[in-house]
Amino acid sequence: MTNPTAIHPTPDPAPDQALIAATRRWVDVAVIGLNLCPFAKAVQHKGLVHYAVSRAQTPQQLLKDLARELLALADLPPEQRDTSLLIVPDMLHDFLDFNDFLDEADALLERLGLEGVLQIADFHPQYQFAGTEPEDIANYTNRAPYPTLHLLREDSIAQAVQAVPDASAIFERNIATLEALGLAGWQALGLGPADAAVPSTDAATPPAPPAGPQQS
Repeated sequence: MTNPTAIHPTPDPAPDQALIAATRRWVDVAVIGLNLCPFAKAVQHKGLVHYAVSRAQTPQQLLKDLARELLALADLPPEQRDTSLLIVPDMLHDFLDFNDFLDEADALLERLGLEGVLQIADFHPQYQFAGTEPEDIANYTNRAPYPTLHLLREDSIAQAVQAVPDASAIFERNIATLEALGLAGWQALGLGPADAAVPSTDAATPPAPPAGPQQS
C-alpha cells in the first residue's frame, strides 16, 4: 500500500488517518469481503491502492485536489499505483450535490487530456440509483463511509474485464448478495464513518454469499 496522503494537512494528522482506516475497512469488509468487485482483492493485497484525503470545502478546491491525484496516478506505473481513492469528508454530503460535481470531475478529466486513460467512479453514503428508493438494498453496492472518488486506469479495467468471463453480470449478482444479507446484515458490518462505533474486522466477517454462482 502506498503512503496515505492528506492533501490539505491539518495540525493533527490523526483524523485523516481515521478516515483512511474507515475507508480501507469498507474496501476490505464490503468490496472484497462480499466480493462486490472481483478486481479489488488483488490490487488491495498488493498495496497498489492509494488512499488520499481532500480537506476541500469548495468545488474549486476539490477540483485542484482531484487534478493532483489524477496527474499523480497517470504519471506512475500501474506496478507502483494501480488505482486511487480520494476521500472527501468536508463537503458534498448531499448526494444530489455530489452527483452534480461528477459532471465537473469528468470535464476536468477531459481538460487534463486523460479521457480514455483514466476514469472516475463514485461512492457516497447516500448513493441512490435512478428509479430506486433511498433504502433499496441495491444502493448499498455504491455506499461508502464518505463521499469518495475512485480513479481507475482504463487499461486495468479492460484487462480485469477480460479475466472475468461474465463481468456483465456482476451488478445483478451483487444485488443478490445484498438482498441475502439484508439491511440489518449490512448495518451489522459497522461500515460507517470513523467517528461511529466500528466493530473489529473479525467480528464483522460477512455472511457467506447465497448459494449459486460466486459473487463478484
